[in-house]
Amino acid sequence: MKQFTRTLPLWLLYAFLYLPIIVVVLMSFNASKNPFVWSGFSLKWYPELLKDPDIMGGLRTTLIVATGATIISVMLGTLLAFALERVLPSRALDAAATAPAVMPDIVLAIGLLAFYTLVGITLSAVSVMLAHAVFGIAFVAAVVRVRLAGMDRSLEEASRDLGASAMRTFAKVTLPGLRPAIIAGALLAFTLSLDEFTVAFFTASPADPTLPVVIYSRVRFGVTPQINALATLLLLVSFLAVILVQRTSRLSDTLSGERAEGKA
Repeated sequence: MKQFTRTLPLWLLYAFLYLPIIVVVLMSFNASKNPFVWSGFSLKWYPELLKDPDIMGGLRTTLIVATGATIISVMLGTLLAFALERVLPSRALDAAATAPAVMPDIVLAIGLLAFYTLVGITLSAVSVMLAHAVFGIAFVAAVVRVRLAGMDRSLEEASRDLGASAMRTFAKVTLPGLRPAIIAGALLAFTLSLDEFTVAFFTASPADPTLPVVIYSRVRFGVTPQINALATLLLLVSFLAVILVQRTSRLSDTLSGERAEGKA
């Protein structure tokens, strides 16, 4: 009884966090068009998504944006992490690099829209891609820096002592050691871009909205079973990304432990 009393707040917290998600998932299998009344199990709403041109168009735009933003974020975020950790450590630069990740989305969205207007960038999938890369770079850099700070620098020093250039050392020694963190940062950037709404709402073209913007336009007129089904699929993608990040982190920790034991 005492153990139940101790764990009760934890179970209440889990219920508060996950009951709404469970309801959405369950109602996505509801046979009724009324999303609030259960009338039997059915999978018919999932094929209906493929027949909706707006949803498929939003999905196509979202995948293009998320893929492009992830590539940009990984490339620039990794270089930024290396520069801040090894080349030019500075508290001011650290704050500037972290700002897009902690800044309110509405502030970032308004700032980007004003910048696009100022320099004459037309709103499109590319403008959303660049906007998502802004905060994606910050998240990738944060993840990679943690890995970089814990790396053994003796291998890099040995490479330099053997005559390798700084660029070759980075490509052949540092970068392979950062691979798990880069993969984790890429998955994080992709997932964040996939379901980001506020920045996309301000920087997307009305002709090419992302999937979250399409969902918002539908939800304004009421929740439908198709939206529940779509939310369930997005939830599945997010869970898969979390699992991949965890497995990558565990693999990284295992390899680090084996290397430490080998040196000992």
